[in-house]
Amino acid sequence: MKPKRNNFAYIDGANLHKGVSVFSWKFDYKKFRVWLREKYDVEQAYVFLGYVPEYKELYTRLQKYGYILIFKEVVYDREGKIKGNCDVDVAVNMMKDSFEKAFDNAILVSSDGDYASLVKYLMEKEKLEAILSPHTVRKCSVLLRRTGARIVFLEEKANALRV
Repeated sequence: MKPKRNNFAYIDGANLHKGVSVFSWKFDYKKFRVWLREKYDVEQAYVFLGYVPEYKELYTRLQKYGYILIFKEVVYDREGKIKGNCDVDVAVNMMKDSFEKAFDNAILVSSDGDYASLVKYLMEKEKLEAILSPHTVRKCSVLLRRTGARIVFLEEKANALRV
């Protein structure tokens, strides 16, 4: 039996939602949380997202599943579209937890190339378990793929993660 690790998952909520919305199957957030715990020993799973009052029931459900929600205030563009980019919040929290040695390894859930330098840093420190990409290989940023990090494509995990 392998020793239990204390891994943390950092989930870019908008990136995950956008990515899984194009799957030919319905993504199950509850199963995803269990899978993170069982497959990657994820003790803390942080979801970073913009706070929109209409989604209060979703937020409650995610918390019941065991996610820790980190909200960012949203703003609206001229067309009324929500803007709540959480990339910096994800990166700052990962770096802070890394410096404080809060986790054994980190799991990043995103396909966004903005995280490439953070991924490289965590790899240098041997603190990155994997990147879980909610997008297909073609839609996952080439900047992330160039890091050489282990990338798991959630689309390929339908058996474990579908409703």
